[in-house]
This record gives sequence, C-alpha cells and structure tokens, in this order.
Amino acid sequence: MKVLEKKEEIYTQTVEDYMKHLFNSVQERNPHEGEFQQAVKEVLDSLVPVLEKNPKYIKHGVLERLLEPERMISFRVPWVDDSGKIQVNRGYRVQFNSAIGPYKGGLRFHASVNASIIKFLGFEQIFKNSLTGQPIGGGKGGSDFDPKGKSDLEIMRFCQSFMTELSKHIGPDIDVPAGDIGVGAREIGYMFGQYKRLKGAYEAGVLTGKGIGYGGSLGRKEATGYGLVYFVEEMLIAQGLSFKNSTVVVSGSGNVSIYAMEKAMQLGAKVVACSDSNGYIYDPNGINLDTVKRLKEEDNKRIYEYVKAHPGASYEEGYTGIWGIPCDIALPCATQNELNKESAEKLISNGTKAVGEGANMPSTLEAVDAFLEHNVLFAPAKAANAGGVAVSALEMAQNSARVAWTEDEVDRKLQDIMKDIYIKSMKASEEYATKGNIVVGANIAGFVKVADAMIEQGII
Repeated sequence: MKVLEKKEEIYTQTVEDYMKHLFNSVQERNPHEGEFQQAVKEVLDSLVPVLEKNPKYIKHGVLERLLEPERMISFRVPWVDDSGKIQVNRGYRVQFNSAIGPYKGGLRFHASVNASIIKFLGFEQIFKNSLTGQPIGGGKGGSDFDPKGKSDLEIMRFCQSFMTELSKHIGPDIDVPAGDIGVGAREIGYMFGQYKRLKGAYEAGVLTGKGIGYGGSLGRKEATGYGLVYFVEEMLIAQGLSFKNSTVVVSGSGNVSIYAMEKAMQLGAKVVACSDSNGYIYDPNGINLDTVKRLKEEDNKRIYEYVKAHPGASYEEGYTGIWGIPCDIALPCATQNELNKESAEKLISNGTKAVGEGANMPSTLEAVDAFLEHNVLFAPAKAANAGGVAVSALEMAQNSARVAWTEDEVDRKLQDIMKDIYIKSMKASEEYATKGNIVVGANIAGFVKVADAMIEQGII
C-alpha cells in the first residue's frame, strides 16, 4: 500500500492503483485482445509486492515498456494448394523483449491464431524464458493456417512462403523460432530448408526443434512433457507426495501430453484419461501409451479409435468432461483456457491434490483462484512447461559449439533446470510474503531478472 512519488509530478497513489491504471491502459490500447489482457492481468496482480518493495521499477517505467512489444510483425502468406487455387493466410511474429537475449519462442499454425493469441504467448514467453536461466528473450509467432487435412506438398509450399517473409526478421543472434501447436519436425524442416536456401548459408541456430540429423537436440521432443512432470514432482515431494501410485488425468494427446504421460508412468503413476479436440478416452486399467503414440504420431487418427483396440476403455464427445474423472493429479496439456472454474470445482470436489499446466495458460483466472483458495498444489505454465524452451536453448548452445550431447546429458540438464525453476519460484514467493504461491513466485522471479536488465540497458 505504499504511496508512489514521481519526479516532476507528485501524486498520491497506491501500487494497486498504479497497476489498475496500467491494466486499463492495456485494455484501451488492445480492446479486442482478450487472451493478451488475461495474461497481463495475472502478471500485474502478482507484481504488486515487488513494486512496493522496489519503487525503482516504477521510476524507470519498466512495466510501461514491458507491456508493449518491441516489434509486432504481421504479413501476408500466399501459397498454392494441390488443386492450383491460390490461398492466402496471415503470418505473425511478435518480438516482445530482448533484454536478456535474442527473442525465443515457438510458431503456432492453427485456425484460431490471431494477434491476441500471439501477443499473450509472447508476453508469457518473456517470464518463462527468464526462469530457465538461459540467455533468451521473449517472442512468439505463427499463422491462421491449419495443417490438418493438408497434403505434405501443401504444407511445404505454405512453410516456404511463410519463411520467405519471416527470414527477414530472424537469425541465430536476433530471433530463434521453434515449434508449437501445428508445427512439428516436418514443418520446422521445410522452414529451415527455405531459410538456408534464401540466406545461402547453414545457420543451424536459427530454428530449434530441428531433426537430429541436421542440428536438432536429442531429448527436445520429450522436453516439455518431461519437464512438466519433473516440476510437478518437485512440488509434490515438498509436500510428502509423489507421482508414484497416483491416478493422473492428462488433457490433449499431442507432443506435450504424450511425453507427460510417459514420464508420469515411468515415475509410477497410472494415467487413466487423455483427449483431443473432439472428445476424451477413459481407461480405468491405465492408458496404453503405445496405442496413443501409434494413433497420433504414426496414423494421424482421432483419439476415439483407442477404444477399438481396448474394449475396457470408453470415449465421450467433448473434451471438457475429462475434468470430471477422479484423479490425484491433473495435467492440462491441450490449449489455452480449456479448464474453467466449473471444471476446477469438479477436480476440487473429487479430491485432486495437484494441477500442473503443460499447455500455455490452460486454466482461466477463475480456475486458478479456485485451486489456490482450496489449497490445491498448482504449477503455472510459465514455470511448469518451460522445459521445451529450456532444451531449445540447449539446442542453440550445441549448434553454437558444433557439438551434440547425449540424450542422458540433455535429460540431466533438463531436470536441473526444472528443479532450479521450482526453487527460484518458491524463494521469490517466500521473499514477497506469498509463501507457497508458485503463480506469484514464478511471475516475480521471471520479472526481476528481465526488469533489472532493462534498467541497466537504459530507456530503449
């Protein structure tokens, strides 16, 4: 509740009032960007005790600058489909903050992509990347192009057109994109090939998530899912709990979900449910991961096909019902805002002990508040799913040194990074009198590193 004082303009205002003013400004300047506003509000609410203790962040206008991207790029992506028809999509890249390193963040290809989603993802990436301890800034990009139902040739043509424009704005020491929803090894390969063709040089560090044969890192595919489970396990151990003998529900059935399930099973958990955008499966005997991998990674089929191979399992339309299944640990790994207050209340009433976010902002603000109010252990995305970008940074390091680490080396580094993120988040939580609140702790720990760097580099 400290009163703020500004040079040349003295006025009485609490930090809470200052934060409200900042958020109102964001709403006015970005009126139709609900996801971005949601991400900003969560961070601003967390940072009140930091600004009360450190007024230098107000004096130097850190938040005013942090809330505005350094650069927002929007461009046309024309391409020709298999029937010879010209298609046009919109591409984006937000270069949000480079205070601690080159911009780093994935590319998302999905019909829902718009400026708001790219900005919320890029904003979250600032703090997530800071938490990893790696020298990477925050960025994000993508397109409203949907790879589903497209042929390989159509996807290649789109990726080449997309990279033709994006290549003007990226580089190993400028901005290093990676994959996200709709962008896997195939898409990264097509984009890397086009970048190489345009630049006439082999700059391996310009993209991460590459194939192992041309500069990719072992362990990158598993990193986000494994990292999520490593983080949640640290949170559980601190409370005398563990994945061992726990029942787990995981939403989604993509890359993050599959490897979160795999690592949870390796730690002794029984995963009983997963989903896709159409519905979810429940297998009381425990999900057969080999079947899920075959359906999703090899055959590109819907999750309902699972029940044909496993008669004891059931399938339900609509993915939100998955949160009504009793479980000890819930891992939302599908997409933003998939878990609302109603779903949170179902998990709470069923005695769920912990929730770990594998997707970016999968829980609404109301859902997060419900978990915290009922003392459910909660691991926020910017801390819990940082394993993917952490190993992307390790891929950059290997590319720079022209070396390749073993899968065990990468996994050990990933475990150390996730443990360090947990420790930093808890330490920040305790320092600012919000003990045990990892949401606040992660926001604060990520913010302070970036904010101090911004002050040292001047008003830019």
